[in-house]
Amino acid sequence: MTQVKPTLLVLAAGMGSRYGSLKQVDKLGPSGETITDYSIYDAIRAGFGKVVFVIRKSIEADFKEVFNRFEGKIEVDYAFQELDAVPAGISIPAERQKPWGTGHAVLVAADKISTPFAVINADDFYGAESYKVVADHLIKYTNNDKALYSMVGFELNKTLSEHGHVSRGVCTEDENHLLKSVVERTQIQRVGDKIMFKDSNDQWQPLNEKDIVSMNFWGFPKSVFKHLETKFKSFIEKNYQNPKAEFYIPLAVNDFIHEDVAELKVLRSPDSWFGVTYKEDKELTIKRIHELVEKGIYPSNLWK
Repeated sequence: MTQVKPTLLVLAAGMGSRYGSLKQVDKLGPSGETITDYSIYDAIRAGFGKVVFVIRKSIEADFKEVFNRFEGKIEVDYAFQELDAVPAGISIPAERQKPWGTGHAVLVAADKISTPFAVINADDFYGAESYKVVADHLIKYTNNDKALYSMVGFELNKTLSEHGHVSRGVCTEDENHLLKSVVERTQIQRVGDKIMFKDSNDQWQPLNEKDIVSMNFWGFPKSVFKHLETKFKSFIEKNYQNPKAEFYIPLAVNDFIHEDVAELKVLRSPDSWFGVTYKEDKELTIKRIHELVEKGIYPSNLWK
């Protein structure tokens, strides 16, 4: 029996408003590599057989010009996250000006994926072991009757930016490392010697630095798409009058768990997460990548 190779879904539609440019194509490695280059390199080593990029039509030409270097190394496809990319029967609110966030980004790729798949952000560096643990999980649970989703979790204190606030899905899990809930927290940053976030009343609340958070690295069976579509339709109905409402992956996953649609295993990776949320993060990211190259974890030229 031929082993199924999972697909990597890369969310790259964002224009990097806080960062100020199309950071998905920013050169950070010693030979001009982007963070996405390292993600694809790690995915290939971990056993992924295909990559699907979710982008916007407005960045298609620039994006493909950079990432045509993957041709011949792994199967590549594209899906487009646009305002009108919605399931049949959904009407678009007149005041809506942009797509609906990460959950919507996954949904638009439904017809591009035929295997279990992982989801990542294009501008996040997760580390080689993160891809391996997800790939192993996806291959193991391909044919299970009960859907077992997965997520790579990172300690909160290892995911912050020194240059501004961030948003994170804060997780709680049981003794078997099954996710019990994930709550999206926004405006997380260090305040003095504590890590704080602002609640819905704009008040500062504390978080534990060892809290496990989601960095949008998920593993799903293909069956998740039918559940996402149902959830997305319900979300639009409830938020039709809110032009800024966002359909987050953690929001949908949290509902699936409480509705007993699926269970989710929180996976651990020994690697550290880092990324470029703000322009000021770029220098540190370049330094960290060069350190990994010096240690021999990556070659100085990934695609030579």
